[in-house]
Amino acid sequence: MGDVRDLRSGRRRGAPPPIVDDELVVIAERSASRQARHWVMRAVAGAGVGGAANQVIELLAGELVSNAVVHGPSGEPVRVAVRVDGPVVRVAVTDRGGGTPQVRHPEPTALNGRGMALVEALSTAWGSARLPDGGTTVWFEVDTDE
Repeated sequence: MGDVRDLRSGRRRGAPPPIVDDELVVIAERSASRQARHWVMRAVAGAGVGGAANQVIELLAGELVSNAVVHGPSGEPVRVAVRVDGPVVRVAVTDRGGGTPQVRHPEPTALNGRGMALVEALSTAWGSARLPDGGTTVWFEVDTDE
């Protein structure tokens, strides 16, 4: 008799999921968010994360990269790191800007300002850190078992 496999992921049932630890560098320009979102989506899907969790991770990664493009220096590199460790997916976005992310609650008619509120509401945890060189890293985690 062969291995029992989870049909959704192709992994043996009970086997730990693969660990992904990868990074993409994009340039802070309009297309960066789309490029990063798609890369993150493929990276976590390759680790067996699908469905709603994959969509949430893709959305939040896009929000962080959009913030880096809007609030960081134009034309500079933006680093997007993804780590899948068991059921926890962590995405970190680093730019050379000096800002600190803030959760805002804009008026319903406002055109923007909801990105960090989405990160706060949909992630398991999130935070930010100022870097010695003046840059900023903003990260979130999603526990796919929840």
